[in-house]
This record gives sequence, structure tokens and C-alpha cells, in this order.
Amino acid sequence: MGYYYGGDSENKEKKYNVLATAYAQYTKDFNKANHFDIMAGYEYSHMKYWGNEWSRSMYPSTNEGKNDKGESLAGTVKSYDTKNWRGQTYLVSWYGRANYSLLNRYLLTFTARYDGSSRFSDGNRWGFFPSAAFAWRIKDESFLKNVNAISDLKLRLGWGKTGQQDTGKEYYTLTYKKSTSNHHLYPIGGIKNNPGTLFIPLAYNDNLTWETTTTWNVGIDYGMFDQRLTLNLDAYYRKTTDLLSTTTISAGQNFDNALLMNAGTLENKGFEVAITGRPIQTKDWFVEVGVNAAYNKNKITELAGGRDMIEAGMQVGQNQPITYHKVGQPANSFLVYQQVYDENGRPIMGCYVDRDGNGVIDENDRYFYKNIVAPWTGGFNLKVSYKNWDLGSNFRFSLGNYVYNGYEESKANTSELYNSKGYYENATKDITTLGWTSYNYPLTDYFVQNASFLKCDNITLGYNFNNVLKMGKYHGISGRIYASCSNVFTITKYKGLEPEMTSGKDSNVYPRCRTFLLGLNLNF
Repeated sequence: MGYYYGGDSENKEKKYNVLATAYAQYTKDFNKANHFDIMAGYEYSHMKYWGNEWSRSMYPSTNEGKNDKGESLAGTVKSYDTKNWRGQTYLVSWYGRANYSLLNRYLLTFTARYDGSSRFSDGNRWGFFPSAAFAWRIKDESFLKNVNAISDLKLRLGWGKTGQQDTGKEYYTLTYKKSTSNHHLYPIGGIKNNPGTLFIPLAYNDNLTWETTTTWNVGIDYGMFDQRLTLNLDAYYRKTTDLLSTTTISAGQNFDNALLMNAGTLENKGFEVAITGRPIQTKDWFVEVGVNAAYNKNKITELAGGRDMIEAGMQVGQNQPITYHKVGQPANSFLVYQQVYDENGRPIMGCYVDRDGNGVIDENDRYFYKNIVAPWTGGFNLKVSYKNWDLGSNFRFSLGNYVYNGYEESKANTSELYNSKGYYENATKDITTLGWTSYNYPLTDYFVQNASFLKCDNITLGYNFNNVLKMGKYHGISGRIYASCSNVFTITKYKGLEPEMTSGKDSNVYPRCRTFLLGLNLNF
């Protein structure tokens, strides 16, 4: 008897991207006090891709045989699948900018873009996005010009609109796929060797348009002691209208999937601060320390059609929605049951808090608990050099972001961790000690876990050298040798292996790799 598990596959993909740009600029100094310049341009982008893939899987067979070379045949083809895909996108932009400077202290900038995208239907493909900015170099005023302790002081004000056209599709038009059911079928064309193939329409929204974000901001740039200490501070308010989001189609529609729509309006308020210090600057020594932090609070203020709540796209378990956009709540908030724990602090399978106190656990007991976006983010960096040596490192932190541990939920049935095929499933300690015997309880706040983290992204040590192998007038070789480590360490309380999940859902059991690099740069 022979046993064999495995398979093979092949994937071929071709793509090209054509990008064309052209612009013209005009500059005019009317006198020493007045400067003016204007620029206008055009951009054209066309991306096209196509490819195919096939895969074949094997399963164990008790009918072991021999091929014509005498080799054992220990498996039988279980499935064979082929896929073909192709697509293309166009993005066309007209843009312009005008700058005016008075006395080199008062600066005005106006910009405008007119963008067209193939991702939207006719009539909605173009969007207009203007902006304006004002800056005042206060340091150059007479009352500060001779104050040596202040090396820079600038006030900035800005307003502008930007557009988002990433729908995940090439052309947002009515398309069809090969049908796997007996409902809503259309005999469109057919495919090779099967001209009678029937198709089903995919969800389509011909009213879809650009998502637009309008931002108001105020900022200050401040420097002291010949820029040895600098401070950059920005506060902003952003309002996003026609928010692009995928939500479930109501019953009765002739489509089998969710619909992308302009779902509503989102507000963001926050600030960003960056401080850089260079406390040591001598002939041999240089030390630089930088710290930055950002705070952001977002809230859904309006939803399309006057609705109070819509699905935000994340599904868990058996395609059960768990994230929602709700008026008054942050975007992508989790709607879950409140888990009950035993006296040892272990979650009890299927036992939830009766939050409305009616003696029944139902949908009314679900509550909004956290969301996937961190309110606090930031980092810090350090650079030290001594003569020809230099050492640098970068750190990042995220506070208050939450991730749905989808991998733990998918392995929650600990009675089946020992696979029926005869091997153990990949698991973590938290999964093996869970003690649940079912997968049927995914909508619990137990799986919505704090994914705050501190990461050391990189540490690099280098040595710079000059005039190696110098001979006569020949100056020799200069360069740098360095050693670097990326993804050095992560400090987190998250129960999974990787807390940084921008989608808000963790479905992976494999951590990010740590990379070591030894490099040499030479200049001849």
C-alpha cells in the first residue's frame, strides 16, 4: 500500500504598464519682491495584464501500481483546475499649479487635478480635485530676523480635495461569470468546446463615483539653535464623502455577491507631531534622535439611503458579517457578543452576556467593540556616527488597533486538531488550551484582540572608507561596508503571530521573516 499527499501547480502572468507625462512651466519675477510661476501637465497611464494557472492535487490510493518505468503510483488525481484572467485599467489626468511669493515670506499655492478613471461607468469617470495652501515665514520678519535662538518659524494653512478610485476592478461595467446554479442564467457567447455555456451576472452599480476627501489643516515648523532642535506640528480635519465600501445586497436581487457602493460620509480629526534633535555635532561625533506621533479619531456621520448601519465587508465563520459602518461609530467597528469566562479565566464556548437583560441571547445582545484602526501611531529613530562608523535604527509603534484572530477561530474546534488524515493541524498554545468542540461561535469579542505593538524595523551598522589602493594621481576606491537586520523584534500582547494586519483580520500562522544583510558599495 502506498500513500502520497501533495500536488503541483503552474502560474503564468504577463503585465505591462505604459506611463506618459508632459508638462510646461512658466516663471516670472516682476521685481525682487514678487515671484510667480505656473505649471500645467498631462498624465496617461495604461496597465494591462493577462495570465492563466492550473493546479492538480493528489490523494492517497490503496491501488498501488507501477508505471512503464517501474515507478510506484501511490496517488490518484483528486482535482484539476484551470483559470484564465485578463484586465486593463486607464487613468488620465490633467493638472496645474500656480505659485506666488511676496517678499519671499508670504507664499501662496493653488493646484487642481482633473482625473478620469476606467474603473467607473460613463458619466462618473471624471473628478475635479482643487487645493490651496498659504505659508508665512515668520522667522524672516524684522522682529525675529536677529533672534539667533530661533532658527526657523513658519505657519502653514491648507485646504484641498483628493480622490480615491481603487474599486478593485478594471472597468466597472456589467460582467458575467460561468454559472454554477440553475438561476438567472444568460446564454452569452460561450466558451471554447462548450458553446452552450450559461452565465450569471455579477453585481454592478452604474452610479458608482469617486470617493472624495476634503482636508483642512494648520501647521507650524519651528527650529532652534541653528536647527539642532526642530518641531513640526500639524492639526487637521478630514471629511470623506461617497465612501467606497462593499456591502451585502438585499434579498431578491439577481446577483450572488456583495455590491460596491458609495456608502456614506466619514470624518477624521487628529494631529501629527515630529521632533528631531541633534545634541552632538563635533568633528568626530554626530548624534540624531527623532520622535514622531500621530493621533486620529474617525466617525461615520452619514450613510447612503438614510440608513443607520451597513456591513463593512469582513466576514468570519460561515460568511457571517462582523464589521460594520454605523452612524456615530468609527468605521470598520466590530459588532460582537460579549464573551463569558469561567473562574479560571477561560472563555466558555457559546456563553455570552445577556446585555439587554431579557433572558434570551439573540442579535440584540451584540454590541460595538473596538475597530481595526489604531488611534495612536508613531515611531522614533536613532543615528550615531563616530569618525567612519555609523549606527542607525528605526522603531514603530501602534496603540489601540484591534485584529480579529481568524486563525484561532478557524482552529477553535480543538477536538479536531488531530486531523482525520493522520497529522496534527498547525496550532498555537492559546488554541490547544481553548477546549472548544465547535466552530460555530465566531461572533465573540474573545477573537477581537488587542494588537498594539512596538517594532524594531531595522538596525544597521556601517563603515565608510576612502582612497583604498591609492596609486599616484589615482585617488583609489571609496565606499561603504555595512551589516543590517530587518524585522528585528516585535513587542506585543497579541495572541497571534503578527499584530500588524491592515485588513483587521489575521488568517495566517506564519510570521514575517527576519532578514540579515551584508552589503558593500564601491565607488571607482
